[in-house]
Amino acid sequence: MKPIALDAMGGDHAPVETVAGAVDAASAGAEVVLVGDEVVLERHLHEIGADLPIVHAPEVVEMGEDPARAIREKPDSSIVTCARLARTGEVAGFVSAGSTGAAMAAAAIVLGRVPGVLRPTIASVIPKPTGHTVVLDSGANPEVKPEHLVQFAEMGSVLSEVYFSIDHPRVGLLSIGEERGKGRALEKEAYALLEQAPISFIGNVEGRDIGGALVDVIVTDGFTGNVVLKTVEGVAAMVAGMVLEALAGTAESTAAEALTALEPVRGRLDYENTGGAHLLGAASVVVIAHGSSSRRSIRNAIAMAGEGANHGLVERIRQRIAAG
Repeated sequence: MKPIALDAMGGDHAPVETVAGAVDAASAGAEVVLVGDEVVLERHLHEIGADLPIVHAPEVVEMGEDPARAIREKPDSSIVTCARLARTGEVAGFVSAGSTGAAMAAAAIVLGRVPGVLRPTIASVIPKPTGHTVVLDSGANPEVKPEHLVQFAEMGSVLSEVYFSIDHPRVGLLSIGEERGKGRALEKEAYALLEQAPISFIGNVEGRDIGGALVDVIVTDGFTGNVVLKTVEGVAAMVAGMVLEALAGTAESTAAEALTALEPVRGRLDYENTGGAHLLGAASVVVIAHGSSSRRSIRNAIAMAGEGANHGLVERIRQRIAAG
């Protein structure tokens, strides 16, 4: 198994948390190579008494930089180096908690796409009582065409098959009503195409269906999907805060028992336990982690990338797109 490259300089808490997360992932059996400033990374590894392979990349794409321009002007940046390693096949994929735009630009300009893919898409996994819902696009493409949504549905179905062992994932089109004629021109045209696609299309779904048992994959444009994702994260944090506030006035023993009982729920709602989101359609496994990722999130993002590589995620997407 080839290693997963980690953009060790990307993220709000890099390189401290990224290095620590990589060490944790390696301790759990993952093959990881750190990409970034060799001197800086060696110092952090020495401080925690660990040893991991390093690929030197002296430049960093900062969060405020124009992604496409930075990718071209900083060929020795950590994110470009990760994409180059993936393109040459030296690694099975890469993970970055840095600029999402830079990761997407590196994937597009340096790595390339799976043949036939019109637009790579960010696929986010949202936990629910009955499993998980894959939502895409969650930020890569603010404006899309109906045919893009069809490919998102195909790629999201593959992701659901690979990670959640669902043979025929149910695909829904996010709209403002369940009826066939609801939505903008985009949704109406996409509905007709999705009916003919080689997927298990169940029709329109609404925002409330994200956490229900009706659907496994939801497709929409990147603007709407990103709003959905951030809303879900915000509501989850708000509910957790309200629960803690309510428990503050109860007896200490009762509160402790309640917190213990709620711990599994808190864990399922914590985005760090997922690790990140796949950029589907890229020519190699690419996982984009949250910018504020801790070592736990980085460890889980590496595990997510490794699982995708082990199960042939990119090859299965290539086959699905070719067949479609």
